[in-house]
Amino acid sequence: MKTDSINTTLSKRNRGFTLIEALIAMAIFSIGILAVGSMQLWNTKNNTTGNLTTQATMLARQKVEELKNEDIGVLTSGTYSDPNNPVDENGNSGGIYTRTWNIAGSPTLRQITVRVNWNRRGQNRTVELESLTRGNGT
Repeated sequence: MKTDSINTTLSKRNRGFTLIEALIAMAIFSIGILAVGSMQLWNTKNNTTGNLTTQATMLARQKVEELKNEDIGVLTSGTYSDPNNPVDENGNSGGIYTRTWNIAGSPTLRQITVRVNWNRRGQNRTVELESLTRGNGT
């Protein structure tokens, strides 16, 4: 008989969740979901920034390679601006990037500096690449 009274007492205590327990569980779950949502928002922003920086780097690299393949006599010293400015990620007119380059040095060796600028959310960003060349791809 003792066992029956113990089983009935245990079953009365463990009927299920109370309203307060359910509310606490929902609050903890909500905090977790908000943290995941915030993390997703930051990831999206950082991926966009990384994508724009990669595109700017490729634009600068493209111009450096183009200038290095020129004959050294054609590479006169000075500062130049892309005639298609502002350019898109492919170098065509109508994008968000501004590409400029500077050529300096001696008659046998030139220093090439290419800058790509753009504005993202009110902040000016810049990618700058430098290279030395003797012309004709070297």
